Amino acid sequence: MTATPHRTNTRRWLIATVALYVITHHLGFALAPLGAIGHTRWADWIDILIPYTVLLTAAAALHAAKANPRTWALYLTGAITYTEGHGIHLAANSIYNSQPGPTAHLWDETVGHYIWYAGTALVFAALAAAFARTPPPRTPLHLPLTLGVAVTWTTNSLEGTTAFLGIAVAAAFTVYGWRTRHCLGRVLLPAFAPAFAMLTAYGIWHRGFPQPSEMGWV
Repeated sequence: MTATPHRTNTRRWLIATVALYVITHHLGFALAPLGAIGHTRWADWIDILIPYTVLLTAAAALHAAKANPRTWALYLTGAITYTEGHGIHLAANSIYNSQPGPTAHLWDETVGHYIWYAGTALVFAALAAAFARTPPPRTPLHLPLTLGVAVTWTTNSLEGTTAFLGIAVAAAFTVYGWRTRHCLGRVLLPAFAPAFAMLTAYGIWHRGFPQPSEMGWV
């Protein structure tokens, strides 16, 4: 069956959301070489744009999919949580880079990351609720992008010290992906099953979850 223009446009917004998540959630590392501007870093200023890019495209995807009120309520809860967590992380991280201290570290590495990534999971849950039971992809072209999600969720969970949250969320989406594997929900399997496996193996290997940056990996 040929995809209708409406369905194609809807999936384009979903693809854009996922692509922007994969790209923007690595900006802090990718843009670090740009260096400082005054007492801040260029990466901090560009980081401000992340909630706009990810959340607005996710909202456009839900609108195109004609999401129901419950899904919108889930999305709005996730969007607020995502924005608050990202803001806490950005401010605390910027302060910590200038004046390291335990308080800035707490709000950046612990509170900010947990709230931010919990919001990310809620936004993903809203997208899954809206799209998972729609017709499945006809080609495997989605695999590179979904594997990008797996890598991003894994690296964010490890570097963000939210590994246990990351494992729980990855497990939940893997189960839901299996239950909806005959529909578009199957894309959740390559997006989160590898993340679950990598996080679990990392924890067993190191008997904990040290940050890769502390080990000199990045």
